[in-house]
Amino acid sequence: MKHPKEEKTYVMIKPDGVRKGLIGEIINRFERRDLKVVALEMFQPDHKQLDDHYPKNEEWITRLGHKTLSTYEKYGYDAMADFGTTDPAKIGPEIRKWLLDYMKSAPLVKIVLQGTHAVDVVRKIAGDTMPYKADMGTIRGDFSIDSPALANKEKRAVMNIIHCSETPEEAEHEIKHWFGNQKTHNYKRFGVDE
Repeated sequence: MKHPKEEKTYVMIKPDGVRKGLIGEIINRFERRDLKVVALEMFQPDHKQLDDHYPKNEEWITRLGHKTLSTYEKYGYDAMADFGTTDPAKIGPEIRKWLLDYMKSAPLVKIVLQGTHAVDVVRKIAGDTMPYKADMGTIRGDFSIDSPALANKEKRAVMNIIHCSETPEEAEHEIKHWFGNQKTHNYKRFGVDE
């Protein structure tokens, strides 16, 4: 059993976070909460890396379609006019494609953070995945106002600054996927680890 301070999570600063010049601000917010950066790299992923990052199973893709349809219904938009269908299984792949296109549109920054309850703390600092719902004081709440309604109308993915793992198991999988066999760094932070 690992010590609670050894929990690791995966974070990726997305194209809009990079383009807005938020790399330092984002890292600073995590470090101020006593999380340690133990791996860090800016990179430009290829299509296969991103395709392998996001689920490909039919259930997940269809869920994207259902989410899109519920947004259309909520705001009174016509999915048939925009997609030529109201079948979530046919809309989902289009949304997934928009997501991959968005993630390839600029360099990304991949980070492994370590600390007490790292997964949950990072998600709290990041804020709701829908920026327009995110609380002020969170990364998404302070730096984005995007919404699925706007994204769908513009035929693109929601730009929400940052990706972070949802569970310790997902973090382990994503760290392995994006960092492979690269070792993370082990060091003591002043006032935190001593």
